[in-house]
This record gives sequence, structure tokens and C-alpha cells, in this order.
Amino acid sequence: MGFEYKIGVYFLLAPYFISLKITLLQVIFYLNNRVMKQEVKVSFYLKRNETKKDGKSPVMARLSIGKFSETIFSAKMTVPADLWASGRATGKSHTANEINRQLDEIRASALSYYRELSAVRENVTAEDVKNLLLGMASGQETLLSYFRAHNENFDKRIGVNRKEGSAKSYWYALGHLTKFLKAKYKLSDIPFAALDRSFIDKYDLYLKIDCRLSPGTIVLLTTRLGTIIGDAITEGIITKNPFAGYESEYPERQQKYLTRKELNKLMRAQFTKPKHYLIRDLFLIFMLYRNPVLRYVQIIGRGYFCCRR
Repeated sequence: MGFEYKIGVYFLLAPYFISLKITLLQVIFYLNNRVMKQEVKVSFYLKRNETKKDGKSPVMARLSIGKFSETIFSAKMTVPADLWASGRATGKSHTANEINRQLDEIRASALSYYRELSAVRENVTAEDVKNLLLGMASGQETLLSYFRAHNENFDKRIGVNRKEGSAKSYWYALGHLTKFLKAKYKLSDIPFAALDRSFIDKYDLYLKIDCRLSPGTIVLLTTRLGTIIGDAITEGIITKNPFAGYESEYPERQQKYLTRKELNKLMRAQFTKPKHYLIRDLFLIFMLYRNPVLRYVQIIGRGYFCCRR
């Protein structure tokens, strides 16, 4: 039975659910839990031994994934102890509704982060999800938004100490990374904390198989991504480098050479700037030094060379 079908059933039975004081958000939480790889539970309780003079107690959250991964953390809110029962605020007052709304947001964020993490790696723990939740509260950076901000700052420095070609390569890399997240994980962005070596390997494989890019282009794209992650590590956004142990497959170098016809064309070429003649002459002298087959280079006239064997 599809998720959309289940939501449709909810609306048909909405009056019944309302009579039981069950909200659509709670139904979605339940359905999401049903389709998780592992059962994810988020519950709340009061830390009554720290009740303040105003009668409010801190709310603690207990997050469990499967049977063996559990963590506890502060929900960063306090509630009147006399409003609390069975993990939620009771009553229909504005205060109770606001408390329950915040609890529902925490639960929804935990389930959402679990889906994001499990989409890119295996063995997601409750501690992993907790770290993302706490990071969310402090404005945690995400990969694509950070990458985009880097490129925008890079563009401002073009002509000063950055080149336009390099800027285009960063935007090109961001484009491929954006398509990768949408195609493989159905995500519009991803937290830095969700990145690991398997993510890099999957991206590398995507560029090879799905995009059919050349090894040289893949090296460029992964190098640009590596630069972004390196900046994030320097700023303390993440501590582990997901590129650790990864090695790009560099293209096999092919020896290039000029044919005799091409060489003669180069020696007789006309240039518009004097420095171009100097560059050409230095190239030919270097080529003569590296190629013992060439006996000598005869100067025909100013700017002209003739190659003899």
C-alpha cells in the first residue's frame, strides 16, 4: 500500500481521527516510522529533579533506532510540570498546543534526518541523528549551500586573484553534485555530517557510469569537491575528511608530438606580437635539446627556422 494512498485514507476517516484527537502530523509520523529501514522512536519526558521555582521542568528527548542504538538529549525547552502527562502537554490551552507543536517539530526533524543519513550510508546510529538535531539548532551548514556560497564569493574575486575559468569549473562541479543528490537520494541538499567515504565512492561511480565522463573530468569534479570539504574542515564545520583513502583514477598520459608538416608550419608562422616569436623560438630550442634526431636548426631569416636531419 503506497504512502499517498494511506494519506488519502486519512482524509476519508478524518472525522473519526479528529474525534480521537489524532492530528494529520501524528498520522504522518506513524506512517513514516512504518517505512523506515529500522524502527525510529522519539519520546519525551520531564527531568523533574531539576524543576525550577516557577514549577517548570526541562524536557528531555529519548531517541532510539532499532533495538541497540539509543541516546538522550535536552529538547532545550521547559514546561509546567502540571501540564505534562504521557510524554506530552495536556489540555487545549495555547501553552499546551505550543509545547506539543515544538515536540512534533523535534520528532519530525529526527525522522527526516534519519532518512537523509540512511540514504547515503548504512548503520546510522541514534547518536548520528542527535548530532544533526543539535547542529540544526545552532545553524548547521549543508554541503550544497556551503558550496554555493563559496562560488559566489569566488566570483567576486575574479580579476583580482581568481580566474574566470576556475570559477566556471566550480559552478560546473556544483551542478553535477546537485544532480547526483537528486538522482540518487531525492535530496535537495545534505548536511556535512552525513558525508563519509561511501558517499564519495558513490559519487565517483555516478560520474563514471551515469554521466560517462572522462577520467580527467572526474578528477576535476572530485578535486573541486575536495577543496570545498577541505575549507569546511578548516572552519571546523566537520572534523573527519570523507575523502580519506580515496584516490582519483587519473587518465593515462599519452605522448604527443608534432609531425614534420606541423613543425614546418610552426616555424614559418607569422605573429602579431614580438613576444610570440620569442616564445616560438624558445619552444624550438627546447625541442632541439630534447630530440637528438634533429641535427640542427638553420636560421633562414628573422623569425624563420628550417629543420634539417
